[in-house]
Amino acid sequence: MNQEIDRQNIDTLCETKFLSCYDLRHAEGKHYFEASRRKKEDLVVRKTDAEFQEMLPDAVTIAVVLHLPGNETRLLMSYEYRYPVGQFLLSPVAGLLDPEDRQSDSPLVNAAVREIREETGLTVKESDRVSILNPCAFSTPGMTDESNAFLCAEITLENLDDLNQDGAVGTELFDGFELLDRKRAERIFRTGRDDHGNFYSLAAWMVLSIFLSNF
Repeated sequence: MNQEIDRQNIDTLCETKFLSCYDLRHAEGKHYFEASRRKKEDLVVRKTDAEFQEMLPDAVTIAVVLHLPGNETRLLMSYEYRYPVGQFLLSPVAGLLDPEDRQSDSPLVNAAVREIREETGLTVKESDRVSILNPCAFSTPGMTDESNAFLCAEITLENLDDLNQDGAVGTELFDGFELLDRKRAERIFRTGRDDHGNFYSLAAWMVLSIFLSNF
């Protein structure tokens, strides 16, 4: 039996401003449910092969690496409240692409620079480096088409005076930073727990691995 879905035979089950649920019917009486941030006309499943290969992700996740005085290098992460688990989790800088990002010459870099400024107070300078490591990776394609690009931003600072979390918007809620050296990052990476013994997201695990791989 052909298990591929009819790309045009998609029903909207629930539609809200931020998230919708769709029924991807793949056979008579067979249903596959998907949650997506996208509107029906922009669902990934409806894209042609060419459109799929050129699509922009929903969000960016950034490994922010700070080069500090004294030849110190640190991975900058924060504690952000994650509503589905009801906890402050060790988290990388991340966020959705805004319409303005999508219209820029470099949407992923533009979004990364903006998110770094909003979530850390730091301004990426021309002398700093922002690299795209993965342009589009799907989070959990068994239930959603949500995707993230992964980037690395290397920022040189003379001090930490500008570091702040005052730029939180919407539902964002932060509770301080962590500046991880390689030893602490490796321990958190290998144990799957932060210094408080708590679990963290797969995106955080990926950012730790980027830092430990010497990017």
